[in-house]
Amino acid sequence: MIVDERLTTYINSLGSSNTKILDTIEKEALQSFVPIIRKEMQSFLKLLLQIKKPKRILEVGTAVGFSTILMAEYNPVECEIVTIENYEKRIPIAQKNFERAKKEEQITLLEGDATEILKELDGEFDLIFMDAAKGQYINFMPDVLRLLSKDGILVSDNVLQDGDIIESHYMIDRRNRTIYKRMREYLYELTHNEKLVTSIMPIGDGITVTTFKD
Repeated sequence: MIVDERLTTYINSLGSSNTKILDTIEKEALQSFVPIIRKEMQSFLKLLLQIKKPKRILEVGTAVGFSTILMAEYNPVECEIVTIENYEKRIPIAQKNFERAKKEEQITLLEGDATEILKELDGEFDLIFMDAAKGQYINFMPDVLRLLSKDGILVSDNVLQDGDIIESHYMIDRRNRTIYKRMREYLYELTHNEKLVTSIMPIGDGITVTTFKD
């Protein structure tokens, strides 16, 4: 935990419940050990949707569609959501969940490698939510910034790796070293790019919120 677990539990206890379909999908995902965004991240996204009211949203990393549906449910304006998923076993589950939530006409699910799909996308997005393979964020970055509207917001989830991002190279499991190295590069680029303003926040597993400078 990045933040004290008792404090996080207390904060989450103050939050309101989600819609019935989201509660059902969340329960199913947890029972199947499918990672979904944490409670505190859910609350943050709801707040951001109310403030930004994005008409066009891009999500990189669909999983079973929980966060996709949450954004569709809690955005106060009608919006189009494009979401990308590469894991074949989760794609039909996500599609079924979109139908269960009656959001299938609002959501476009693109199947395949986000690195390639992002290059083919055009137009601008008011909100981009990154929640895919953590070691690929740095590779997604050029196209994600190309697709972000001038006053758009980029939110990247799971950037602090439960706090392990600050550990020594030799304290990290060998299998995770490349992922952590690339994530540090991503965080550096977001915070040192002269065209961007970025805040790193200890919400959930760590997030960044980025927008272009005026």
